[in-house]
Amino acid sequence: MSETHRIKAEASGTRLDRMLADAIPSLSRTRIQALMAAGNVVPPARTTVAGRTYTVTVPDPCPAVPAGEAMPLDIAYEDRHLIVVDKPAGLVVHPAPGHPSGTLVNALIAHCGAGLEGIGGEQRPGIVHRLDKDTSGLLVAAKTEPAYRGLRALFDSHDIERHYTALVCGLPAHVGGRVDAPIGRDRRHRKRMAAVGSGRRAVTHYRVEEAYGRRAARISCRLETGRTHQVRVHLAHLGHPPIGDPLYGGRRKGLPAHPRQALHAARLAFRHPADGAPLDFSSALPEDLASLEATLRSLNS
Repeated sequence: MSETHRIKAEASGTRLDRMLADAIPSLSRTRIQALMAAGNVVPPARTTVAGRTYTVTVPDPCPAVPAGEAMPLDIAYEDRHLIVVDKPAGLVVHPAPGHPSGTLVNALIAHCGAGLEGIGGEQRPGIVHRLDKDTSGLLVAAKTEPAYRGLRALFDSHDIERHYTALVCGLPAHVGGRVDAPIGRDRRHRKRMAAVGSGRRAVTHYRVEEAYGRRAARISCRLETGRTHQVRVHLAHLGHPPIGDPLYGGRRKGLPAHPRQALHAARLAFRHPADGAPLDFSSALPEDLASLEATLRSLNS
């Protein structure tokens, strides 16, 4: 793709990257800067000159570094801009040391194919939020760069609804409330996060939906912010971690053993980044958590 833009007199002397980003909404300023550095903006310049014509050439997206891998996906919604997936527990979202393949990103590359227009010049999905490997539920990814920027803006401004369902140890003292506790790295355990004063602001709203005696409860959590392990950390901060959580104390006597944290991303709602249309998705508890919930109810009967 190539686009040519002639500079008007009133725009002379402005930064070229800023002018081109305004003129080509599909490209971010960062992407324009990368194209300039690669010699894809001709003639090269830092500032504009009245009457001069500049040509921007956008190469076809290069293949993504992660390879596409065909695997089953539970797709809640898909269009040419984005895709919403109901992720199963056990699936890693993004390739990383220890998980170079077999991830959700690998699956999305294979599934979307040529429908991935590219993020930052690479043919890959734009991951704007993540779920832990052993947390199930709804996740949205962008298929185009404008959709990626739009979704990032929604997350940054907290204009996206994310609700989790957790089956937790014990029964909270209050039927609902708000946890406002900064989250940072746990200094005593490098794999854990913790509520620490030096951390980043984190706010979670919670409500008890069902009590199983005083042994356990079903809790709905709504995220106001999005930090690593936020729901798990804040529930542990309350003294009621998700059942089965190996990092945050969710394995307790008197409760059924469970192989993963009993946490599910149950609802995702936002306005479509392309046209502003409201989108709202819900996901029922997966089979393993529904079975755990039935066991908790039977213990209280």
